[in-house]
Amino acid sequence: MSSVRGLRTAVVVPLTLLVGSMAAIGLGIPNVAAASKVVTVPYDFGYMQSLDPVNWDAEILVDQGTILEGLYGYNPKNQIVPKIARKAVPSSGGRVWTIFLRHNAKWSNGQPVTAEDFYYAWMRLLSPQDSAGAIWSGIAGILLNGYAYHAGAVPASQVGVKVINPYELKLTLTGATNVTGWLALSASMPLYPPSVEKHPSNWFYPQYFVGDGPYVVHSFVPNGKLVLTRNPKYVGAPGQFNVGNVQQIDLIPSPSVPVEDYQAGTLTATPIYSASDYKFAETHFPAQIHRAAEADVNYLGWDHSVYPSPLRNQLVREAIAMAINRGPIVNPVLNNMVGATAVFGYPGFPTFKYEHNPYGYNVQKARALLAKAGYPHGKGIGTLYLYTQTATSSPQSVAMGEAIAQELHKALNLTFKIEPSNSTLYGEMSYGGIEPGILPGYTIDTGLTNWNQTEQWPLGADQWVTIENSGTVGPTSFARYAENWAFHAYNPLEVKAWGNPQNSALGVSFASWKPLIASAEKDLAFLKAWTAKQPPAYRAALTVPGTPSGATELKNFEAAWKTAKSPAEKHAAWVNMWKWVGSYSNGGEYGSTIGLQDQVYIDQHQPKLEYDMRMWEAELGNAASAKTAAHLAADMANAMIRSGYVVPLNYAETIYASKPGLSGVQPNPYTWGFFYQLQYLKLTPAHSPS
Repeated sequence: MSSVRGLRTAVVVPLTLLVGSMAAIGLGIPNVAAASKVVTVPYDFGYMQSLDPVNWDAEILVDQGTILEGLYGYNPKNQIVPKIARKAVPSSGGRVWTIFLRHNAKWSNGQPVTAEDFYYAWMRLLSPQDSAGAIWSGIAGILLNGYAYHAGAVPASQVGVKVINPYELKLTLTGATNVTGWLALSASMPLYPPSVEKHPSNWFYPQYFVGDGPYVVHSFVPNGKLVLTRNPKYVGAPGQFNVGNVQQIDLIPSPSVPVEDYQAGTLTATPIYSASDYKFAETHFPAQIHRAAEADVNYLGWDHSVYPSPLRNQLVREAIAMAINRGPIVNPVLNNMVGATAVFGYPGFPTFKYEHNPYGYNVQKARALLAKAGYPHGKGIGTLYLYTQTATSSPQSVAMGEAIAQELHKALNLTFKIEPSNSTLYGEMSYGGIEPGILPGYTIDTGLTNWNQTEQWPLGADQWVTIENSGTVGPTSFARYAENWAFHAYNPLEVKAWGNPQNSALGVSFASWKPLIASAEKDLAFLKAWTAKQPPAYRAALTVPGTPSGATELKNFEAAWKTAKSPAEKHAAWVNMWKWVGSYSNGGEYGSTIGLQDQVYIDQHQPKLEYDMRMWEAELGNAASAKTAAHLAADMANAMIRSGYVVPLNYAETIYASKPGLSGVQPNPYTWGFFYQLQYLKLTPAHSPS
């Protein structure tokens, strides 16, 4: 899945207060008789080349709730709440959802918002003719057969979204999931079909724009200024605070000196990203500084080297976890611009109150554990490696690595070598499986979410443990077996048994298929019996509607060979089946593709921690309630923390200054620090820009 992981950009909010009055009409809140208000909101998350919600760029600042409103959305506390939807009802273990719409939602031209408008927008994004849309950034990416339709493999009728009536949608998903978080994303917004059909490339220009959010487009210059004004036809969700009292929002590209502009009175709010600016703000306007936590946790993570290492001893990992003092890392090392945490979360995050770290800071106990493990005063451990991002990519990553190395040397006499790594290698170590050439040690990892979705609530605690990246935990023997599929084009053990897919002569005669077929039949029998013994949630997660059984897939592979018209086609059919049964490297893209044969090996040999994580992940995917999901995600994080493979350090924060009188300035916790949900901006009558 694509993402904007790691991007951090400054957004600043200047404001001008005008004289006049306007009553709020049809806004889903009590009428407000107040002075006409204009707020200017600079943006710095790419450029707004268009306002089309299929793009994941600066336009998400306004598409996601301000000019377009979806079935679900974020409230001022960043919680997922119904917007156009009245309710969402799951069935089939969370794979099928029926969404019921409100009847009173309106487009800015007064027409009703209906189920057909959502269907139209999602199918437009999935269209085989659209190759540029960010399918992954909305509900379309998890609809059954969505990507198959996009590739031209199935007709539109087979995509998992059906309009039951103008106010009811039925969604069938690729897997069980709580769908509400996906429905809040920009790419899940509806579109007004007549306007888009008539003006397909510039329907978002003010003369053509029809929206269903609290604001409409008044003027727009691509990559320049965007002016939004209140939508008089807007009807908000009942019982919610849907919109503030600002009458106009001007968005402009971010100025180069926002803190200076703020001090001069030109800006009313600005994020603060540099330590020098933060120090200046603390000195000159401390009462106007605010902090908002981000769903972004930095942690010390086992680097899943395949080599024998003292770090495979749980007592050694526990000792290291207990010898790290988070306070000095937060301040002065990181200039007090993050918050310390011993778990995968922060106060207010859904899992936070359910998580627990048993390894409090205790150097004396850590030394005793190290001695108990057979390494008194660190003797015999040797040099360990600490992989960080480069200073150019993340100065904080290097600073954290250096601080941790110093603390562990002082407390436990351990020696670390800091290894700044290029972005590709760092990404593979942080988010993927075992990697060739990585020496025993840790990485300075980051766990985060792109948006509020329950499957992401473990915040990275589990991101390299489960079956796709097997071998990252457990004994050396397990990792050494896993390297057969991770470090080679094809698993050499399976090449020896069935032949090398790179040999174009194989698979041409059916005789060369027999060893592969025999292995497949044996593997399928084992996997069927093993799966039948597992918890219902795991079995449900494996059953995707419309997918053929293993036995059917085997017949399909054989049929492909029989209908092949040339030796090359017969070989290609054999290779396709080889990849189904066997395992192979995916070129370093964060893991490996594991076939039937090695799924059997994993099921037979995986450590208990990996098994538990697989079961919890399946159950988390099936969790219909947020409370259940929070408990499950916390269980996963707690298990990882207890294992000592991960040591949470701190969570990121958006630090910003805001003048008195302006509220509703909402930092986005899911995409790193810029302001969003602009519809909630509110000014008090007593506000003064001075």
